Amino acid sequence: MDRELVLRAREGDVEAFDQLAKAAFPRLKGVAYLVLRDADRAEDAVQDALLAAWKGLRALREPDAWDSWLRRLVIRHCYRLAKKEQRRTEVELKSTPSPIRTDSTNDSADVADREWVLDELARVDVEKRAVIVLHYYLDLPLREVAEILDIPYGTAASRLHRGLELMRGSMHRSLEPDGTARQEQQA
Repeated sequence: MDRELVLRAREGDVEAFDQLAKAAFPRLKGVAYLVLRDADRAEDAVQDALLAAWKGLRALREPDAWDSWLRRLVIRHCYRLAKKEQRRTEVELKSTPSPIRTDSTNDSADVADREWVLDELARVDVEKRAVIVLHYYLDLPLREVAEILDIPYGTAASRLHRGLELMRGSMHRSLEPDGTARQEQQA
């Protein structure tokens, strides 16, 4: 079904493209959010990518590659937005991570742990973060991640390794000796 819609959209069928875009939007926004860590910027990146997809759809030679091509466009737009953001001087207030609890049956502890990991992921630069998100959150093989990002396989592997090392180091530094998260000192 998607192949037929892509073929119709490539010929200028606006309704077919609209169906494709609506189906892909939530998934793409989730990826963009994990890379950018901001819902509004994630939505902007996806909208910009969809606009670029509409304008460049005739260049898509293989309709079956629609999903990978669209992911690639979203990641590139995430990079552009992140680089613009780096140029701005803006102070962001970060919340203190919640302590890790060993009771895995506690749903709130699971949410706190997930938020802690996402906070640490946000501290990694966008190029490494994109590799981590595509590989671990979308469960894509590293070769496909490299193709999506248009980088050599070795570069993708290096970014994945360095990004995970940065996260591990940061998370390790934020733990007390007993394994609970270190609390910020109140002034």
